[in-house]
Amino acid sequence: AQVRAIPITEAKRKKANKPSVTIAVSFFVIILLGALLFTLPFMTRDGEGLPFLTALFTSTSAVCVTGLTLIDPAVTLTRYGQFLLISLIEIGGISTVTFASFFIFSFKKKAALRSMRLAQEYTNIDEFSQVKSLVKVIIGVTLTCQVLGAALLSIRLVPKYGLKGIWISAFTAISAYCNAGFDLFGMEKEFGSLVNYNGDFLIMYTIMALIVRGGLGFFVFYDLLTYRKTKRLSLHTKVVLSFTSFLIFIGFVIFFVAEYGNITMKNFTLGEKITAALFQSITARTAGFASVDAAQMRDISKVFMMFLMFVGAGSGSTAGGIKITSFAVIVMSVVSVIKNRDETIVFGYRVDRKTVSKSLAIAVLGMFVVFVTSCLIFIDNPGTDGINVFFEAISAFATVGITSGVTGSVGPLGLISLIVTMFIGRLGPICFAVALNIRGDDKSGVVRPEGRIMVG
Repeated sequence: AQVRAIPITEAKRKKANKPSVTIAVSFFVIILLGALLFTLPFMTRDGEGLPFLTALFTSTSAVCVTGLTLIDPAVTLTRYGQFLLISLIEIGGISTVTFASFFIFSFKKKAALRSMRLAQEYTNIDEFSQVKSLVKVIIGVTLTCQVLGAALLSIRLVPKYGLKGIWISAFTAISAYCNAGFDLFGMEKEFGSLVNYNGDFLIMYTIMALIVRGGLGFFVFYDLLTYRKTKRLSLHTKVVLSFTSFLIFIGFVIFFVAEYGNITMKNFTLGEKITAALFQSITARTAGFASVDAAQMRDISKVFMMFLMFVGAGSGSTAGGIKITSFAVIVMSVVSVIKNRDETIVFGYRVDRKTVSKSLAIAVLGMFVVFVTSCLIFIDNPGTDGINVFFEAISAFATVGITSGVTGSVGPLGLISLIVTMFIGRLGPICFAVALNIRGDDKSGVVRPEGRIMVG
């Protein structure tokens, strides 16, 4: 069979119709617009606006719901700047695509096929018939959770800050639900995040609940809402819930044991230590808030936190990482090899080879991005502690935002590399590759000979 040459016009048309391209472009446009707005004088308290590279970094971190920052929003930004920041977080968290699809579904009886494909691509569901219901659930549940979270936080923050506490509560609730990690507590301690609130269980557990809910994924919550009608949960939901619970528990145990006598939690009460350890386990899975200073954590805690950050949370959620489903598929593939099985089995279900291959590709591409980013940071900042550099690179890729103190000291090359890494991490390595037209399907019809390679 001969390879048919595809005309340029047809190739361009196919590329233009790819949902991944539209998603990537929409994120890029929002980031650039946000960066330009941050440079305006009235966005900062000093009346000078942010320098463009700082503005671009801040906008990227917000839209990609990361939380790495060169500025403290409470100290540097005016109310206008803070409003822009939280708006970018909200847009990035539930996606411009989801917003657009929601309004299309609300005001038109029939959605265009292209819009359906966009929503399907972002939410990671398999059937077009589910897209419309899911998108409406996304908007409704998001607003409900954020309003409820803000109301609970205001119980503590309004008595403390007056009417300003309402704004702080709303900002924190949106940031937590979107797994962004930005906060307005810098007025108490610059870049302090939640270090002063380990003893306030209402605030800490409300934020933890918002983080977990936002990180489960929209499809999981949709599946749970429809359970009374369907009387069944999908394999995806079972995997996300079980592996999420397992990783949170393991993370809690490791952080509690490793940091119990460390300077990070040495002066805490037992209840505060339990809360801090649980919070670190939850926030490490792409939330970005901090109740202890990550730079002072023991190396074992940092290493395990890097693992949790890289894995991330649920697919189709506000969180990042390679996603917990990809991790689960890779783990069960290893188990299948150990048991000498030809197929990957998860909870009694056979996982198709395409899913296994995609999971491995996502993990490998993720490791490659982290490696390149780390090298660029090393070049920009020679002599920086290695574990902290890798920590920062993984935090950026997984859109977590927890910092080991590296971000504030890197030069332009390091900042640009972190910006690109956050962008890739938010879109996903596979989506990013497709958007750049790197991935292509071999439809030439050529039957290739089988080759054998010795491994292990």
